[in-house]
Amino acid sequence: MAIDPQSASRYLEDLPAIFSEEPFLGRFLLAFEQVLTGLPGLAGRELEPPYGLEEIIATVATLFDPKETREEFLPWLAGWVALGLRADWTEGQKRDFLANIVPLYRRRGTQENLAELLRLYTGLSPVVTAAGEADFQIGVHSTVGVDTQIGGSVPHFFHVSVTMPNPDPDTLKRQNQIATALIELQKPAHTDYELEIVFRTMQIGVRSTIGVNTLLGSVPVT
Repeated sequence: MAIDPQSASRYLEDLPAIFSEEPFLGRFLLAFEQVLTGLPGLAGRELEPPYGLEEIIATVATLFDPKETREEFLPWLAGWVALGLRADWTEGQKRDFLANIVPLYRRRGTQENLAELLRLYTGLSPVVTAAGEADFQIGVHSTVGVDTQIGGSVPHFFHVSVTMPNPDPDTLKRQNQIATALIELQKPAHTDYELEIVFRTMQIGVRSTIGVNTLLGSVPVT
């Protein structure tokens, strides 16, 4: 946009009156005003962005807010927390994930943190169980080699169970890879784990469509 040659910079108001006697100085200061604070209007017209540095700097904080930042900044923010954003997420899901992930880092290395992170990232409801929590209890933990152990538990070992509502092989493979990567990233270095993918059992009238919401047999996890 062309600058009206008869316009004068507002910066003259902050200078002694003697400087306003020469029209050239008012026009000369317009360039500095545009760069530093922006020109809100000239001869009744509004200027388009870019705005002045003062206004840009004042809004820098919004770039770090996942709820307010521009969409193209979301992957950059995710890099700050050492995680990537899923390509199949909507913009709203990406913003919600980034808004919740930072507080979780205060509990990094705990069962609660891992379970919540898996829930946020996969949309599922994982159950994280430490080995010592599977004491022999009839009707609760009573299948030797499956959900309990006689003679003591393995130290520094935990079990992650994730129920998959959709037995589609592609979905299963993707969710298994995501869960494994998150567990490896979040678990303490001295611990080991087992990841179990569970499918909902067949119930007539509830979950009874094979290949859609139930499964006969098993799907190999690769």
